[in-house]
Amino acid sequence: MMVALPQSFVRLPLAHRGLHDRSAGRIENAMASFLAAVEAGYGIELDLQLSSDGQAMAFHDYGLDRLTHETGLVRDRTAKELSMITLKDTQDKIPTFAEVLDAVEGRVPLLIEVKDQDGAYGTAVGELEAAAARDLKGYLGECAVMSFNPHSVAVMQTLMPEIPRGLTTDDFSDFENVLATDAFSRLRRIEDFERVGASFISHDKADLDWPRVSELRAAGARVLCWTVRSPAEEAAALSVAENITFEGYLPRVTA
Repeated sequence: MMVALPQSFVRLPLAHRGLHDRSAGRIENAMASFLAAVEAGYGIELDLQLSSDGQAMAFHDYGLDRLTHETGLVRDRTAKELSMITLKDTQDKIPTFAEVLDAVEGRVPLLIEVKDQDGAYGTAVGELEAAAARDLKGYLGECAVMSFNPHSVAVMQTLMPEIPRGLTTDDFSDFENVLATDAFSRLRRIEDFERVGASFISHDKADLDWPRVSELRAAGARVLCWTVRSPAEEAAALSVAENITFEGYLPRVTA
């Protein structure tokens, strides 16, 4: 069953990984960035990765080295261990998803990307989705979940059928070396949209002229896009998409 995306996800620009600004001591997916987005009245896009003990963590990368002074994989550390790691150029630690939910308290909408844990965008998923569902149980704020992996979205449909679901999409050219041709083509054509009960896509701003995007919108799907980095890019993106995920500047919030 498709669940409609709340209007707030179209009305409020979505801060990509929170309203981060490294020069101000706020790095992506840091608690300070999430709270800054709340204060500014933006929605929040954030990413989830899995700890070794099955907890959902607000973190984008699979590895720790780009955003922290540690090395290795996120999924090789417990949630407690990850929560003790300081993010580069900040005073923040890696937050759990539960901590983010407690801090945001439903004040702005949350667009939650469940990162693929399969490695090939296949069916070996479920643990991170279950962790996210546990944390979301009882959360009263507006939220929606999405993933590049349609199998992940299908799991979320089973676990939390009341939560709006979407697919993160692009031309998938970066995936050609790791995906079989048929899987690549299926993702490119966004073939699983109806199967997983999606109500929206979040599509690469550089690929919004892809005919399938227009086809989905004409059929009633909401179209969001990522990642916009200037007013000029915003204007171009909004000629097709209904809302943006942004970073590096401050878009206007409409009433």
